[in-house]
Amino acid sequence: MKIFNYGVNAVNPYKNQPVKSDFAKKSVADTADQLVISSAAKDLQGIVSYADERAERIQELKVQIQDGNYKVDAKKVAGDMLKYYRP
Repeated sequence: MKIFNYGVNAVNPYKNQPVKSDFAKKSVADTADQLVISSAAKDLQGIVSYADERAERIQELKVQIQDGNYKVDAKKVAGDMLKYYRP
């Protein structure tokens, strides 16, 4: 038995691939990258100065702890814990 290739078109799915890749290259080249910074991110950029203030406060607390002058306000700690655990 012999089977011939009658009536069947030669189908090559990879034949159209170079055309598609050329189209993709052109469309990517036409668009430009953009960066948009949200207002929330712009607000967070101001935290850099806050980091300096925080470092100074931490240094003050370290000195107070080393000298034995640091006092913990138990009522404030308890209130903050309640705020955290209660919705």
